[in-house]
Amino acid sequence: MTPAAALRAATSGAAELLGMSGRLGAIAPGAYADVIAVSGDPLQDVKALAFVMKDGKIYRNPAR
Repeated sequence: MTPAAALRAATSGAAELLGMSGRLGAIAPGAYADVIAVSGDPLQDVKALAFVMKDGKIYRNPAR
């Protein structure tokens, strides 16, 4: 799976499977806006994801 396909599967793809497209897996008005920070291009290397913020709490990969 390419990095782009992995990111899509974990966000908008998962939201679609749950029947929640537009509310999950997206940053848009009315959506549950979880945010990521990157230290590079995650479409080239998913390890560039620095952290994920969900409900105002930051989650980091402990290996970083």
